[in-house]
Amino acid sequence: MKLFSSMSAVTLAVMSTSNAFAADFNFTSKLAKGDALVVFQNVDSDANLKFLDRDTRKQLQRAIKTDAFTGKYGKTVDVLAPVDSKYSRIVVVGLGQSSELTAAKMAKLGGNIHAKLEAKKIANVSLAFESVQSDVENSELAAQFAHGANLRDYTFEVYKKEPQAFNVTYNIDVADKKQTIKRYQELANIEQGVFLARDLTSEIATEMTPVDFALEAKSLEKLGVKITILEPAQLKELGMGALEGVGRGSKEGARLIVAHYEGNKDTPIALVGKGITFDSGGYSLKKGPSIARMKSDMAGAAAVLGTIKAIALNKADVNVVAVMGMAANMVSRYSIAPGDVLRTAEGHSVEVVNTDAEGRLVLSDAMWYARKHFKPEIMVDVATLTGSKIRAVGNRYSAIFSEDDVLVEQMTLAGKQVNEQVWRLPLGYKDTLSSDIADFTNLGSSGPGATTAATFLQQFAGDTRWLHIDIAGNALSSKAKGEVPVGGTGYGVRLLSEWLLKNHK
Repeated sequence: MKLFSSMSAVTLAVMSTSNAFAADFNFTSKLAKGDALVVFQNVDSDANLKFLDRDTRKQLQRAIKTDAFTGKYGKTVDVLAPVDSKYSRIVVVGLGQSSELTAAKMAKLGGNIHAKLEAKKIANVSLAFESVQSDVENSELAAQFAHGANLRDYTFEVYKKEPQAFNVTYNIDVADKKQTIKRYQELANIEQGVFLARDLTSEIATEMTPVDFALEAKSLEKLGVKITILEPAQLKELGMGALEGVGRGSKEGARLIVAHYEGNKDTPIALVGKGITFDSGGYSLKKGPSIARMKSDMAGAAAVLGTIKAIALNKADVNVVAVMGMAANMVSRYSIAPGDVLRTAEGHSVEVVNTDAEGRLVLSDAMWYARKHFKPEIMVDVATLTGSKIRAVGNRYSAIFSEDDVLVEQMTLAGKQVNEQVWRLPLGYKDTLSSDIADFTNLGSSGPGATTAATFLQQFAGDTRWLHIDIAGNALSSKAKGEVPVGGTGYGVRLLSEWLLKNHK
């Protein structure tokens, strides 16, 4: 297996968690010289330009007027400074109404502004952050800007002959240097979880099998995470016929991977991830070019493992376990066939009417294992589960399903805080899962596919408080925007980390 390379070019000078970073964020109490200066302006207040020399200020004010720049969020004015200025270029960035500027908006802005500066090959940037007007603390906004820039700058280039990396140094003038560094360190730890999830998702299927994924999980042991790996024979012994059956068509077979971070002795929170390292569709073979994207069908497992890494790095006061059902859904003489019946560890029999509805099968046994062995307070599963979800809400939202209004409210708020928004869809149509020869079929005969899939999973939640997140369409991005680069997104790590840290510390 090839080594991964999180090639983000921006990091905090005090950090040493990754050698792959190519530049620094320096939080300072005084503006430094640089190739470019970034200043900010709200719609309801003018940009503070008093620290600039007269000629530079005059030129900048003229450019603002000429462009009819009002400080609208995300809009910029970019001018070349006079020859004798301390800076070669000055960029004014709009922040919108000061009362509407949130941490999430600043993170997204950090990603977009970083991309703009990087495209112009600007190596040394100063940001006049102390004058930012908002109801949010200055230290939080500065840390979020850096966080967004780091997230956007990630690339996965291990297969390129000449990986592209550009060194950028940021010097940010902040009101409270100590508090800003403390907050950014927390966000930087979450970034490490996001980068892990992106690496796992972006890697090609032949280099990211269930065994390879298990090896990556083992690397978290150095952070105090307990890793357990169950192999096919053990799965059979435990009666996990659904997970074992899906993996039967591949040479390595299935794995169940458990990553437990026990930050306290409270009843644990269980995160369950779908880990189909490649989904051919099985005998219900996928058609068309979309099959090449099926290396990302393990993004749910990547998200929950990345969350464990983020929580462990932050040494959070929370007890959380990730349970990941891993398999490659392949075609061979050993593969399950349409019409087969599998017996889950829960005891339910499932008629497999479509082998391409395999994610819910591996999740059913993983959910059982989480409940049986950890008796969690709450169980959240994450999966690239259905194309129906994409047709329902697109790829700007994930879909959530639960009968627990409190969980839905908490997850919805968490999504808004980190720009990983969720939308609630209904459960139901259980009658469409009926089978003449088994307890259920694995595919609804009618009704919305995302709902029938979620309702299938609900049968394995027991009495545990449960929420399902369908991230189909969210795992890979074909266009960079905000904090999200092209390729694996790591969607779910920031969402789950925010939810855990705000509600379960």
